[in-house]
Amino acid sequence: MSADEGRTLVQEIEGHLLLAAAREEGRAAAVRLAARLGWLTDTQRDDFEQQFEAEYLTLARASWRRTAKRAEELRLTYESRYRGLRLRLAAWCVLGCALTAAGLLVLAAA
Repeated sequence: MSADEGRTLVQEIEGHLLLAAAREEGRAAAVRLAARLGWLTDTQRDDFEQQFEAEYLTLARASWRRTAKRAEELRLTYESRYRGLRLRLAAWCVLGCALTAAGLLVLAAA
């Protein structure tokens, strides 16, 4: 198994675990809310819990997508800034080397 395949497998497992945790959170929230609605029949309660869980997952997925999009935006911003800083550092190093070489030439000529 290559490193990319291993990374992909780990990401898939993390995704499944995240989804399972969100489902469980949605179910628990649905049960808590349905318990407050004592006038629901058992069938209505089951239907309500299923719909609530589905909506909870939809909202969670939307939140994950927004988070992933923002993470990508931040990554691109920081990569751009890092490249700029690296270029400036290289320029200063070249300038420093040039000044050092010029200084040594002046001293050698004297």
